[in-house]
Amino acid sequence: MTTPSEREIVLTRTFRAPPRIVFEAWTQPEFVKRWWAPKSRGVELVECRADVQVGGAYRYVMRAEGNEFGFHGQYVEISRHTRLVYTQVFEPFPDSPLLITVTFEEHEGQTRLRSHELYPTKEARDATLASGMEGGMRETMDQLDELVASLR
Repeated sequence: MTTPSEREIVLTRTFRAPPRIVFEAWTQPEFVKRWWAPKSRGVELVECRADVQVGGAYRYVMRAEGNEFGFHGQYVEISRHTRLVYTQVFEPFPDSPLLITVTFEEHEGQTRLRSHELYPTKEARDATLASGMEGGMRETMDQLDELVASLR
């Protein structure tokens, strides 16, 4: 994870599966339910809907310690298995939408994923970093890697 500017977070990870599988695991609710919430922290995904088409919407709701936290957004650009651009709103902060661009690049049968998050302000980005998202993100990326390796 890097922070190339005061409004950006960039996550880069290589997964043990081709882009087709990683893209599907990233976008299809039946797979997202299996990796998106950090399980060791007692977090579960209790709602997962996605209409994966340009202009389509998604909504994920996590539950932790009896509290629910929703995320939603809209798909802006889709190039199947190579690129995905979408908005994301963390529902407690509806005025701080971010734009996420994810690329899926094949390299020797694996996928190099790059997720670029552009926040509306430095403060919104800093609040995300202060929330402990880096540890949770590492765990969910490990869960995604396990899932896609099993789907090969």
